[in-house]
Amino acid sequence: MKTNQGVKQSQAFTLFEVLIVIAVLIFFAALILPALHKAGSNKRISCVNNLKQVGLAYRVWSGDNGDKYPMAVSTNQGGSMERALAGDVVLTFQVMSNELSTPKILVCPNDVQRKSGTNFTDLTKANISYFVGVDAVETNASMWLGGDRNMTTGEGTSSDLKNITTNQAVRWTGEIHKNAGNILMADASVQQLSSSGLRGALTKTGIETNRLAFP
Repeated sequence: MKTNQGVKQSQAFTLFEVLIVIAVLIFFAALILPALHKAGSNKRISCVNNLKQVGLAYRVWSGDNGDKYPMAVSTNQGGSMERALAGDVVLTFQVMSNELSTPKILVCPNDVQRKSGTNFTDLTKANISYFVGVDAVETNASMWLGGDRNMTTGEGTSSDLKNITTNQAVRWTGEIHKNAGNILMADASVQQLSSSGLRGALTKTGIETNRLAFP
């Protein structure tokens, strides 16, 4: 009996073909990675711009309210003092709704756990990326008026009022800006800081305990 045996030939990449594939992958990586880095940088810049607009809103509101920020004005007089001291950031931004114009600037583009609000009436912590410096005053430019919420002292980020002293090992988490962050100073300027820069800025606030309300 005659049988036919088919010959199965396996095809493998030659060394030259492998090198070509690697070269193509490296080429595309060289194109894509800078674009991804640029996109991340643009989001960081957008966050800085958001904070600058928030800072300007604070200054305008202050100019109309005896040179005081909302956290220094009682809720009975249109401010947010009592709520801010309880760790609530929402009212502080609500009372500045005219100055802020849109709640969209309250969310950092890198903060995937927060969603932009559609209006100030329904604003919640879920629509806010930035903490509020409860004790900040215009006359002390080194105090913290606000900043990214991804700050920790080793015990996780706070969801309400956190007292941070100058000797605490405060740092950024990787949650928003990859172990970096932005601080809105009391004079409405913004500083982009690493964790070491953050600790340095903390020692210059001029007060021993910084009360910060986190969303």
